[in-house]
Amino acid sequence: MEISDKLLCLFSADVTLKDDEYVVSVPRREIDTGSVEPGETYRVALISRETETESSENQTEATAKSTDDSGGPTPVSSEPQPPVEGGEIRYVEVEDIGKQGDGIARVERGYVIIVPGAEIGERVKVEITEVKSNFAVGEIIDEEF
Repeated sequence: MEISDKLLCLFSADVTLKDDEYVVSVPRREIDTGSVEPGETYRVALISRETETESSENQTEATAKSTDDSGGPTPVSSEPQPPVEGGEIRYVEVEDIGKQGDGIARVERGYVIIVPGAEIGERVKVEITEVKSNFAVGEIIDEEF
């Protein structure tokens, strides 16, 4: 799976009804870190997600996409850093499948690791190949652990 360098953030959010509109709320941390700016227009992708404890409800993940003048988000040092680093080895369990068919695992603080070629329920050993502020990509190096 190829991930655009224009991807600014990845987070979970509920779609709510406000007056006569449906609204996806952007977490304050995305504004505070400079990933997105109030008043700007972004492309948003919604990915259906069903959890084990909420099997009858659908939640969504919203992905805001855009670029700033430098081509990426402006880092803010007070924001917590991603809990993974490039080249790091992690053992993860795939919880969801993204729209493009890639596995999605979550680690500390709900941080997302995208695992191409993985299936829901698989426990795999991955090497982190790409790290962004709100997600990483991990390549499977061992199918079972």
